[in-house]
Amino acid sequence: IRRIGEVAKLFRDAGIINLTAFISPYRQDRDMARNLSQRDENDFLEVFVDAPLDVCEQRDPKGLYKKARAGSIPNFTGISAPYEAPEYPEIHIRTDETSIEQGVDQIVAYLIEHGYIDAGLAEKSRAT
Repeated sequence: IRRIGEVAKLFRDAGIINLTAFISPYRQDRDMARNLSQRDENDFLEVFVDAPLDVCEQRDPKGLYKKARAGSIPNFTGISAPYEAPEYPEIHIRTDETSIEQGVDQIVAYLIEHGYIDAGLAEKSRAT
């Protein structure tokens, strides 16, 4: 997580908005990434892509949750290791209630509303 934060900071310093996606089960690690890359409160946005455990298990194409429940995979997030949900994410997407397209729209709307991207440019890029 620290390395991801460092690379994201390099992109940010170059003026590039970047999005990273990773499983980070501990608040402390996410807070460290936020503090590492943040010059002000607008430099880091936490998007909580919230999938309840039962939904994760239903969507599991590799059978990892089944193996974890059987004890074959130790320290598996949500089964034998904890997941600490974000307390105050800037964006919270409930994947059991929204489609992928709706989740993308939610992120884009936030970025437009808070001045990260221009609405016209966002619309133009979605059309291509």
